[in-house]
Amino acid sequence: MPHLALYTFGVLHAPLAAATPLMGAFYDTGEAVHREIARRPGHLAHAEAADAARGHLFDADWGAWGEFAVPTWYDKGRTPDTTALAASLSLWTGLRPAFDAVHSGAHRAALRRRGDWFERTGRANHVLWWVPEGTVPTWRDGVARLEHLHGHGAAPYGFTFRDAYAQDGAPARVRADRAADGRDRGARGLEGQG
Repeated sequence: MPHLALYTFGVLHAPLAAATPLMGAFYDTGEAVHREIARRPGHLAHAEAADAARGHLFDADWGAWGEFAVPTWYDKGRTPDTTALAASLSLWTGLRPAFDAVHSGAHRAALRRRGDWFERTGRANHVLWWVPEGTVPTWRDGVARLEHLHGHGAAPYGFTFRDAYAQDGAPARVRADRAADGRDRGARGLEGQG
């Protein structure tokens, strides 16, 4: 059964190494989010550097996830002192568990603060795609699919939660429950379209 790869990418206002309260809050929040997401149903794995020093992304050993890569539009630093980005690469059992993890709990709270940390680029900050079971997606795969998404729109090759595709390549969507007050209560289901 295929698995779902999820690549996220955002450009930060300040370098990761900036010794500011805002970046401290970013790291604290990020660590809590990663711990929580790793325990979510449907989470299979995520890229972790073997030598995970803060801000060392480009020269880190990412193992089977491959050499760290970023989209061509990233124009900030690439050294530990100048890198101003946040990226993740993970593997999921399906679209609904990934959606639920991103849109609930600590990650949902972090999304509310994204303007504090991230620049608005006018580009999608994530891309999803299906991979055969046993395949480990690479950073370069994520970058290629995110760039394709920006250049060509959503397709089975690379899509977003809003414009999703099922394993068979058919358009699909994840609907979120809404409470009477309009707040999102998580995914209700994956529905095929067409």
